Amino acid sequence: MGEFDQPGFVYEATTRLYSRPFILISIANFFVICNLSSFFLFPLFINEHGGNKSDIGILMAAMMISSILMRPWISQLVDRFGRKKSYFLGTLIMTIMPVFYLLFDGPLSNFYTPLFAIRIVHGMGVALGFTSSFTYVADISPPQRLNEGLGMFGITALVGMAVGPGISEPIIHNLGFGAYFSMVSMLGAIALVLQLFLPETYVLQSFQNTQISFFSVLKRRKIFGIALLTMLFGFGLAAQGGFVSPYVEDLKLPSVSVFFAVYSMAAILTRFFVVRIADRVGEQKIIPFALAINALGYLSLTAVKNSWLLIFSGIITGCGHGLLFPCLNSLAIRDEPAHIRGKINGVFTGGMDSGLFLGSIFLGYIGEWFGYRPIFFSTFLILMTGLGIFFGLLKTNFIAHDRQS
Repeated sequence: MGEFDQPGFVYEATTRLYSRPFILISIANFFVICNLSSFFLFPLFINEHGGNKSDIGILMAAMMISSILMRPWISQLVDRFGRKKSYFLGTLIMTIMPVFYLLFDGPLSNFYTPLFAIRIVHGMGVALGFTSSFTYVADISPPQRLNEGLGMFGITALVGMAVGPGISEPIIHNLGFGAYFSMVSMLGAIALVLQLFLPETYVLQSFQNTQISFFSVLKRRKIFGIALLTMLFGFGLAAQGGFVSPYVEDLKLPSVSVFFAVYSMAAILTRFFVVRIADRVGEQKIIPFALAINALGYLSLTAVKNSWLLIFSGIITGCGHGLLFPCLNSLAIRDEPAHIRGKINGVFTGGMDSGLFLGSIFLGYIGEWFGYRPIFFSTFLILMTGLGIFFGLLKTNFIAHDRQS
């Protein structure tokens, strides 16, 4: 029996996909993502208080710092103390943190340091919420429908990505940032209440298997390759979350939320039609196309001159997201023992957060030096390098060798 095949957990698995726990955590996830995606408009708060493009990059990245640094501990927590307890702590942090933003007023320089610190704590809650929820869904999804389970669960996130900015924009413009932060906190509170009704999927019987470290999982060829690809995907999310809204304002287009709405709609429709195909043909056949489509979406943003082109870019980029994210997550989890799923999802979501962190800083300086369009062209080039990583590390024969070793 190998290091990664030791038993040690008792869990309640469902024989059908759309069970009560699946529906409940999906609804909770909708409100968590509404909470998170509302912060796509946080750059407007930074601009309002005198910040520049590099300030946007740094403060958006700050949320990722603790998420990345704490990822080994968070992943261990999910495998040791259970998915539900970890999710509770994550949603609690995401409910409390927006209240602290209400304390800030005046020039950004007056509260830069405490704002940075709050962004770090906020990022820890996001990391706990993401790692535990995706692990929970992997626990309760039938293996033969894993792409479908993760993909359908992710639809609530995609809807939340559209709804969060959609309700935040009019609140900011009509009621101000105080009402905006209060609303974001309420969204987190709804998720916090909903998760109380979830059953726990894992109970640790022995602490023996917690000796398997986060880094021993990370160094495996398959997991490391997926971590690199999710990091590149995170660069794209950094471009989207940190720079689309000020870019659209700079172009003087009437609405930024339309981009996030069509982005989410395209990703949702893509999942309805493709995730079941991925379960049949294998996610490895889908991933290269998904990478290319996602990259082309960001390239198309460089040509935006009106709202119609912005909508077109949102559709292409959203299709790439809808294909890529569940296929990468399924490839990471498939055929892996349950007691290291928290760590695998920690690597998976940690790779994405690393990309968000590095992308926010790197793209922030690109924008400061060269403007907004080079941000999206750089993102296109970065995502296209993922094809080389995929064919170098994640071809079928390499994954088979990784499992055998």
